[in-house]
Amino acid sequence: MDNLLVLWNSSGLAQIQVGQVVMMLIGLGLLFLAIRKNFEPLLLVPIGFGGILANIPGAGLAYSAVENALHAADPAMLAEFARALGVTVYDSAKDIQVAYDNAGAGAHLAAQQLAMDAGYGNGMLYSFYSVAIASGIAPLVIFMGVGAMTDFGPLLANPKTLFLGAAAQFGIFATVLGAVTLTSLGVMDFSVADAAAIGIIGGADGPTAIYVSSVLAPDLLGAIAVAAYSYMALVPLIQPPIMRALTTEEERKIEMVQLRPVSQREKIVFPLALLILVALLLPDAAPLLGMFCFGNLMKECGVVDRLSDTVQNALINITTIFLGLSVGSKLVADKFLDMNTLGILGLGIVAFGIGTASGVLIAKLMNRLSATPINPLIGSAGVSAVPMAARVSNKLGLEANPHNFLLMHAMGPNVAGVIGSAVAAGVMISLVGG
Repeated sequence: MDNLLVLWNSSGLAQIQVGQVVMMLIGLGLLFLAIRKNFEPLLLVPIGFGGILANIPGAGLAYSAVENALHAADPAMLAEFARALGVTVYDSAKDIQVAYDNAGAGAHLAAQQLAMDAGYGNGMLYSFYSVAIASGIAPLVIFMGVGAMTDFGPLLANPKTLFLGAAAQFGIFATVLGAVTLTSLGVMDFSVADAAAIGIIGGADGPTAIYVSSVLAPDLLGAIAVAAYSYMALVPLIQPPIMRALTTEEERKIEMVQLRPVSQREKIVFPLALLILVALLLPDAAPLLGMFCFGNLMKECGVVDRLSDTVQNALINITTIFLGLSVGSKLVADKFLDMNTLGILGLGIVAFGIGTASGVLIAKLMNRLSATPINPLIGSAGVSAVPMAARVSNKLGLEANPHNFLLMHAMGPNVAGVIGSAVAAGVMISLVGG
């Protein structure tokens, strides 16, 4: 009978909590959106599955060795941790967890050694997170793959579209101000670093959002990543109403002239010039932009086809698997289910809307200042959801005028948006990262 009780108490059913059930349902919801609705399946499938794994009661897959030891709540073990961390009074393991989070490197090492000696280990998802995201490697490898799949031709053929990509980044900075304002009003509790990480959602660039949040706000990474990729997947639903509201039927009918041919030499020189110029002015943008430009150079130079093919396919696919599972590890109930998460989701969609609107409005302004008309619809592609935002611009253009093919024109601001979000990330890290 005693053995049966021990077996029952060690089972997930005996340890399950309401928050874990909720998060497992959210994980199933993400899988439904990915599989049934085809919303960003390459990311939402591993994120959703990782979220389910992270919330299996008693498994501790998303926790470090110290966190697993604290969750076990053995009184003797808690006393050892309290002694190592210099805590004299505590009511529960949560108090010791707070002390551990605020402790220095020496205390961390002592606590980790205690946990290891007691037989506790890092969970599988925690190890994935440490290697893929905490090190900063996975988002950078993804950016290299995106660069290898990017064509700068439309941007070089029509350099004015660079301004549309820059305009769409207004959503990032407006959201930072919004997050700071909500905190000052007592509605939310975000630091300036948290606000900067949340603002990057407005760039609609998942790898950039993950990279910035891993540097500035690791505790918010799960909510930020889910918001970023969810809104990227919902581009065809979020953008069209904004685009229609800000343009007239006549503006949507504007046909753009054929793009000029772009030489291979231009395509080789551009990523090198871009990297050197931006990195000299903003070194904190060098990691993201450097990997993006390196991937593009491998594609365009034509002498490393094997490397380019590997980066575009095998490498980016393998990295995506571990990136998604690592993000899913941050969907644990005790870290995800709070008011700040709702605030992040709300601010994220505001950021996305402002970015879309800014691109359209700047395109309308450029039409007043230029003799060559630009269809304002391509301004919405300045958010860096490649190539979905460009496809949305093309679709709305065809609805207004069956002869209006905007896809290649929209790819210019779309690629510029990727560059803009990387630069904005560098600005945020430079301003608040220290």
